Amino acid sequence: MTTDALLPDAARLRATMVAALKEGAWIRSPWVEAAFARVPRERFAPEAPLAAAYSAQDAVVTKRGQDGRATSSISAPWLQANMLEAADLRPGAKVLEIGSGGYNAALLAEIVGPDGLVVTVDIDSFVTERAARFLAETGYAHVKVVLGDAEHAADEHTPQGGFDAIIVTVGVYDVPWGHLLAPGGRMIVPLRFSTISRSFTFVRDGDHFLGLNPTVCGFVPVQGAGKLPDQEPVLANGAVRLTLENGSPLDVAGLEQALAGDRTELWTGVTAGRGEPFDSMHLWIATVDDRFGMFWQDPDRDCGIPRPAMRWYCPMLITRDSFAYLTIRTPRNGEAAEQRWEFGTCGYGRAGAELAHRLYDHVQTWDRHWRDHPLPTFTLHSADAAPPAPAVGRIFRKRLTQLVMTWH
Repeated sequence: MTTDALLPDAARLRATMVAALKEGAWIRSPWVEAAFARVPRERFAPEAPLAAAYSAQDAVVTKRGQDGRATSSISAPWLQANMLEAADLRPGAKVLEIGSGGYNAALLAEIVGPDGLVVTVDIDSFVTERAARFLAETGYAHVKVVLGDAEHAADEHTPQGGFDAIIVTVGVYDVPWGHLLAPGGRMIVPLRFSTISRSFTFVRDGDHFLGLNPTVCGFVPVQGAGKLPDQEPVLANGAVRLTLENGSPLDVAGLEQALAGDRTELWTGVTAGRGEPFDSMHLWIATVDDRFGMFWQDPDRDCGIPRPAMRWYCPMLITRDSFAYLTIRTPRNGEAAEQRWEFGTCGYGRAGAELAHRLYDHVQTWDRHWRDHPLPTFTLHSADAAPPAPAVGRIFRKRLTQLVMTWH
């Protein structure tokens, strides 16, 4: 009998998870590896089967709202490991976590050790009470769990000199924590802009921050003062959801009528192979079109419409009563050795044809001129700054900050 077979189920699954995270290069340092090997993830996710708790790729939902959508979760281990590595922590570091759950705070406590400080903040008393209980039960009672709105609740708990790292584990629209960061510190933030989410490592560069290593991600949205400014019409009895960040008010009845009507369907000839990234397409369309949003269809319900190009975060253009989204199909030459998917556009409503053609043009431009370019760079500035407008790019103006995206 092997040594692994003699281990308890949780310990064996934990070791398998750590091995998978190392193989995927999500774990890259011995201190992050040691934290994942030591902290019992299953103790923070008692509602999940052991195998689900230790899946390297999957989050564990711990609370849902009345609409069934997650309001609290324990992030997927690959994403947690990636964020911890980006924070570049050492023993004795002082860390602020925005969004609690307990498990990530325990990982942080392992890394910074007894001479460090971990403060974790959440607006939901269910979450903080649960996190505090699980942390105490697993030997991490010294983690400071704070109930409050993350917009300002951490201010009074900031140590002299500031935090060495701020790790945000909820999806946010703005970044109000820059003043809490120590010189040379890092903020790891899953930031929303034009309905796109990227996890950035923000490091100070003079009077602004550089946004390094933008990583595709998804997080439970923040609540409270920083709530996402989304319009989200729900159509077809909940089977379809459209998301637009800010913008003029949408006509939900008109959009519902549009979905039930005729459609314009165009096929671009632009293809992607299985596993071939095309996330820069999202960035390009958001650069050049302020009607950019996201389309979602419940995969378990047949609405009689073409398949969205992505199950989550599917690009869309939307106006008051019309929209067009990105779809995919297997090309007619799909019998080739390497199967590829062709991108198309589907438009609905009075302006649906125009939007479908416009989205078609954006896909074509991206494929011809920007697909093989390096990804754009990002900088974060205060709301009252005057950053130069990029020659090719866009400034996303928010309440407290401005995110500048520049293509080179």
